Amino acid sequence: MRIFAISDVHIDFEENRQWLYSLSQSRFKNDILVLAGDISDKISLLARAFELLKQCFSEVLYVPGNHDLWVRHDKTDSLGKFHRIKTLANNTGIRMEPFHSGPLSVIPLFGWYDYSFGLPSNKLSSMWRDYFVCKWPGGFDEDKITHHFTSMNEACLTVKNQTIISFSHFLPRIDLMPIYIPAKKRMIYPVLGSERLEAQIRRLGSHIHIYGHSHVNRRISKDHTTYINNAYGYPYETMIASKKMRCVFEQNNS
Repeated sequence: MRIFAISDVHIDFEENRQWLYSLSQSRFKNDILVLAGDISDKISLLARAFELLKQCFSEVLYVPGNHDLWVRHDKTDSLGKFHRIKTLANNTGIRMEPFHSGPLSVIPLFGWYDYSFGLPSNKLSSMWRDYFVCKWPGGFDEDKITHHFTSMNEACLTVKNQTIISFSHFLPRIDLMPIYIPAKKRMIYPVLGSERLEAQIRRLGSHIHIYGHSHVNRRISKDHTTYINNAYGYPYETMIASKKMRCVFEQNNS
């Protein structure tokens, strides 16, 4: 059994959609896919992706990304969208809860961003699309949104196993971003993730943590955890995204 990871597939783009639709339905039958968010904000496309991926893989584990919680096409707020997605996942056999296989546990961690990586500039506040196409209940600011989602993770943080793989859409620490990122691109750092996720990874003792959102593919070890980002990315992102799934772990079942 192998575990593959990918995030940020963004199948609203035709090129990305065709890649997804072309996946082998026989090659990965004994394998697991970790799908770390940002598939589509359209429920119809998300449903199609879930159905197709469940035909390809033995198990598919998923957490929503920020794009998935956009409500441009929905008569609900983003929390309502989250619960609608959770129902869809359950109905199509997609896991949004921990998966255990002998000495291996794979743990989804929900999250958002809370400005623990810095405060947004006026420019970021005027252009970041989440501020305009996500809708939250009254009184929900970024701190409360992040608290709401990370609180959902508490029940699984006591899991103990030989190998623990956790995954989130959002970054758990800002030093996962490589030093070569230009200064002007660092404007988006405040909306990349939350240090609360890193605290939960420490409590869980993750050996591997998979994340998405930044669209900058990377594998780096810090504090005894290997962090992996394997984003498919937008069609034009050919330099920072590999455009293929990545095997992150292989379990010998013999």
